Amino acid sequence: MHKTVVIDIVALSASVIGVHTPFLQKYITENHLTTIEPLLPAVTTAVQSSYLTGKYPSENGIVGNGWYDHEDAEIKFWKQSNHLVNAEKIWDQAKKEDPNFTCANMFWWYNMYSTADFSVTPRPNYLADGRKLPDCYSQPAELRDHLQAKLGQFPLFQFWGPGANIKSTRWIADASMETEKLHNPTLSLIYLPHLDYCLQKFGPELDKISTELKEIDQVVEELVRFYESRGARIILLSEYGIAPVNNPIHLNRLFRENGLLQIREERGLELLDPGASKAFVVADHQVAHVYINDKSVTEQVKALLNTVQGIDLILDKAEQEQHHINHKRSGDFVLVAKENSWFTYYFWLDDAKAPDYARVVDIHKKPGYDPVEMFMTSKLRAGYKLLRKKAGFRYVMDVIPLDATLVKGSHGGVNTADEYKPVLVTSKVIDKALRAPDVYQVIWDSLTV
Repeated sequence: MHKTVVIDIVALSASVIGVHTPFLQKYITENHLTTIEPLLPAVTTAVQSSYLTGKYPSENGIVGNGWYDHEDAEIKFWKQSNHLVNAEKIWDQAKKEDPNFTCANMFWWYNMYSTADFSVTPRPNYLADGRKLPDCYSQPAELRDHLQAKLGQFPLFQFWGPGANIKSTRWIADASMETEKLHNPTLSLIYLPHLDYCLQKFGPELDKISTELKEIDQVVEELVRFYESRGARIILLSEYGIAPVNNPIHLNRLFRENGLLQIREERGLELLDPGASKAFVVADHQVAHVYINDKSVTEQVKALLNTVQGIDLILDKAEQEQHHINHKRSGDFVLVAKENSWFTYYFWLDDAKAPDYARVVDIHKKPGYDPVEMFMTSKLRAGYKLLRKKAGFRYVMDVIPLDATLVKGSHGGVNTADEYKPVLVTSKVIDKALRAPDVYQVIWDSLTV
């Protein structure tokens, strides 16, 4: 098989390629750019799973970055086991064709316990005293130790949150090149998250994100030149583009005001109780799943949703089939926001009663995706918390604001302007419109043709 590297430049779209990305702009003129029609949902885990299986969410089961687990009666986000993806991956098919084939998966999601030969993924160390230490997980286990000994500890706090910056993307790129030197895999999958942060914070305002665009351009150039020197075929792609937004929609608050949500109060703070609620919403960027425990309120729920400005699509189970998202994990309704809107997970009506996790970076406890985690209430407050940490005192990094209007960019829907759609760049001409599952065949052709 032909050596191939797939570099996932998160949030890359035509809207951000230009004067601030000179390498990418030149590289595209020398190769061929194709637009990919957005998947429903156009979010990280669903799109990556579609690319790697050639299947839609209705078949591979990845209906979002998180969903409601009916058996546990819990909302679960950002789980990591590859067993959650209910379809064969491209590396499994390749191994059948060529017993010498190997794959390195560098930070694509659902990267734990897969059959990829080499993998590295974020995995904090959670200590008994409540601390969270930066770390990563690898297969084989000694790869993690080698990479961190050579490159330093994986910069988890620069991977997500208000401190996110180029350091995490640089570490992933360096780790990918080191893994290439060590193991020479046939297929390498590399995830570069850098643009995700600035585009959600500021939207596609090029004057505000020019530094970040130049930074990612330099990392991509280094990777491309390195893998070219290794004789690899190169595919650049993205999962989605990010469009400007100005309208956060708080559906759980609406459901609460209409008697559908069950709230528990603990230590004076409120928690959403999804298992006891008649209906609730799991928000995921511009897509939301509505789960209904009490089917008698189904029509009430639909009527409420029809009153909300900013919702583009309300898909019941039958309509979900047309969009290839109907699955036992999907909601009774799947919602898609209009281009300028997105869905929050917020369910409290008084900020004084917001749960403690609302003001920290906690992607697992929150019952929905929270882009406000990229903002900080006060650098002075954060500095004080860090001083407490260094002094050995207990501390909580409760520095995340509760103002959803701060977010200026989002993604996830399907009715997206062409300039904000994901892209794919290869040396070969692709003479048809691509949908997410088609990317599997593009990668397969690079390996085999």
